Amino acid sequence: MNRKTTHSLFGAWGESDPVSPPCTSLSHSNREERSLQQFDLAGFANSCSLHGINHIFVSGRLGIRQTLWALAFLTSLALFLYQAAKCAISYLEHPHVTALNEEATPEMVFPAVTICNINRFRFSALTDADIYHLANLTGLPPKNKDGHKPTDLMYPAPDMQDIFNRTGHQLEEMLMSCNFSGQNCSADDFSVVYTRYGKCYTFNGNKTTSRKTKQGGMGNGLEIMLDIQQDEYLPIWRETNETSLEAGIRVQIHSQDEPPYIHQLGFGVSPGFQTFVSCQEQRLTYLPQPWGNCRSTSKEKFPGYDTYSISACRLLCETNEVLRVCNCRMVHMPGTADICPPSKINCVDKALAQQQKNTGDTCPCETPCNLTRYGKELSMVKIPSKGSARYLSRKYDKSEDYIRDNFLVLDIFFEALNYETIEQKKAYDVAGLLGDIGGQMGLFIGASILTVLEILDYIYEVQYQRNSRSQYEMRSS
Repeated sequence: MNRKTTHSLFGAWGESDPVSPPCTSLSHSNREERSLQQFDLAGFANSCSLHGINHIFVSGRLGIRQTLWALAFLTSLALFLYQAAKCAISYLEHPHVTALNEEATPEMVFPAVTICNINRFRFSALTDADIYHLANLTGLPPKNKDGHKPTDLMYPAPDMQDIFNRTGHQLEEMLMSCNFSGQNCSADDFSVVYTRYGKCYTFNGNKTTSRKTKQGGMGNGLEIMLDIQQDEYLPIWRETNETSLEAGIRVQIHSQDEPPYIHQLGFGVSPGFQTFVSCQEQRLTYLPQPWGNCRSTSKEKFPGYDTYSISACRLLCETNEVLRVCNCRMVHMPGTADICPPSKINCVDKALAQQQKNTGDTCPCETPCNLTRYGKELSMVKIPSKGSARYLSRKYDKSEDYIRDNFLVLDIFFEALNYETIEQKKAYDVAGLLGDIGGQMGLFIGASILTVLEILDYIYEVQYQRNSRSQYEMRSS
């Protein structure tokens, strides 16, 4: 009985025939006969692990049984290819799911709290030069009936940062009391920051020395009493783009990694009320492309800021537009360019209005892949009560009417010592794709990765044998 010689790209080239000596040359007819034995399709079908083909490729004529098996195999193969294509298309769509979880912790970092008096300039702090320079901003009339005459008034060029710093409401005068988690605090615990409202103040803004709270509920966060000093509010003689009709403060609660964007993201607190703000920290994790659209932390450093945030991106977009149109920047904008004088306020307003219309096209601000935000619930009660009005009047040496019109209390605290995690996750990864395709392959055609390798190995052997035969015929001729 002749022993079958095999040739595989995974093994040896073959074994010698025990009948023929190893060095004996085979004739051309013997080689053809041997190749037919080695690469006979029926023989391969019997040895291959692919289900069904051993009933199709058999010796002899093609009968009804073989035809039915061929139809069944082709139908199963078509179903497998259809299901595999669906799996591949689903994977290429890069779907994701959102997982929501809530985790408790023994202590939490308290957020940064930025407060701004809605009135930007104290009337008593304005000098004649300030009123002259700020006419476009404040709308105030000149000090004398003849009006300001540039030829008569030789005021030096205005320093807007000095004006904001000098004429803005001073926290030392506004802050009546301060308490954080049962411990007294003062104006020294706040840092100065400039916004569209001028000189503002941020509590707990330094992330390297951020304060922590170990208990939730009222009395375990920041509680401050403020005097908004309505007597210092500018009188309205004519309306400008910067005219404000409100009285109170604007507040923004944000993380230490982002600058305040209080004119759009802040909320108002009115005098004559105690406002309770219950916070819930939310930690969001988004997926980068192609699953999502977030900005990865591996991207280049964001200019002007230590950490990328949407607020920082918006401020930088506004800065670039104002610089491009007006060749200057506003006080609250990052950079070292010259600060815009009041004479360019109309140019700045037009540039910002145009930039706001085209924000999505000219300066898209991507969502960072890791983001911390704070959900808020607000409630208010009236102050002072009839019983406390006289006491507060004596304590602060103010009239009861003054206290009703100017005093407010702001109480910010965590609802509980837990935080929400909202995380985007891949709904379909490579492991899931291979598992689904493998399951469909096994269900419909009973194949595996090794089956595919068997078919490839057979094709390689056939092609190799044909090439060898062609070369032999060429040498013989």
